[in-house]
Amino acid sequence: MKKFLALILSLLMVLSLAACGEKAPETPAEAPADAPADAPADAPEEAPADAPAESKVYNVVHLVNGNLGDKSFFDSANSGLEKLKADGRINLTTIEMGGTVEDEPKWLSTAYEVAESGEYDVIVCGTFQMPEEVKEVATQYPDQKFIIYDDNTYVGENANVLNITYKQNHLGYLMGIYAAYLTTDTSIERINEDAVIGFIGGMDSPVINDFLAGYIEGAMSVNPDIKVDTRYANTYVDTAISKEYGLSMINDNKCDVIWGVAGNAGNGGAEAAFEAGKGYFLGVDSDQELTFNEDLAAITMTSGLKNVGNSLVWVFDELDKGNEYWGTEVTLGIAEGGVGIVTDKNFAKFASDECKAAIEAAEKGIVSGDITVSSDFTDHDKVMELREAVKP
Repeated sequence: MKKFLALILSLLMVLSLAACGEKAPETPAEAPADAPADAPADAPEEAPADAPAESKVYNVVHLVNGNLGDKSFFDSANSGLEKLKADGRINLTTIEMGGTVEDEPKWLSTAYEVAESGEYDVIVCGTFQMPEEVKEVATQYPDQKFIIYDDNTYVGENANVLNITYKQNHLGYLMGIYAAYLTTDTSIERINEDAVIGFIGGMDSPVINDFLAGYIEGAMSVNPDIKVDTRYANTYVDTAISKEYGLSMINDNKCDVIWGVAGNAGNGGAEAAFEAGKGYFLGVDSDQELTFNEDLAAITMTSGLKNVGNSLVWVFDELDKGNEYWGTEVTLGIAEGGVGIVTDKNFAKFASDECKAAIEAAEKGIVSGDITVSSDFTDHDKVMELREAVKP
């Protein structure tokens, strides 16, 4: 009888557990106290659903065909790479090769040396001054990746080269609007009644003349009768010739504002305005009001930004997403943050409300396509005609 009752009780317990769909709980020794109720005791901890994948840390060398400290183009590029380094995303080596004619042979030999070393995932270099060197070395080392910014000479000819270019004509358009408003505002000290603005380019070349095309057309959108004094320093490192040109622009042609688009050499235009006690300077590539000394910063009204540093960060952002652009050209403009204009500090202080509104409208019009800006890359003859037509 006792055995029969024990059997009945055992059957009732089994039926009860089956009806509830439950099983006997594990003991604390079998499952950690903080483990999920339905997880095995040795289950690995899962990463959050939105956790980013671990990114590769790249070994990068930056070959500067000039010198850092230009407060402009190369500094802008290096700032982006330094940010990537600070964020732990790249290991960075920077090699300054110099920018004089005597330095140029080092550009090719240095490119060969770093490619031959096999130490770097990516070789970064810049400008339309180095496409021959990049093409030669990239052809010899097809497994070595190269990024060349501000050049598109041999786009697509090497599957291991990414060309980054910028819509500097769009940037020039914004700067031209600002310069045109500034030159007519005689309520501002150092501004005369003549509507004349200046442009000092590094070289008479497509990239520099692309800046110029936008500068002229932007200025003419404000004042069709404006004059633009254009000169070329034929250097990106020596400020002396640009200073000489700047003094001539100011004293001989009553120029009120000079845009220096010549790397470090262009800063001679700022030195000229300071020495003459007349006119103002516009910076390029970097926010030069932040990088100049107090005297030159005071007469630098704004800077046109070719955000080379941002563009390099963008490339590594894309690589981390699995997007590669080797063998192609990527062109960045206002919409992508590739170019822009400084709108705080002296700009905010001196630009009229009308000027600010015109620049904002131009930015929107360029992005939407309602405003078309000429480019030296696609219509060189038109740009040269414009340059001649607006001479003082």
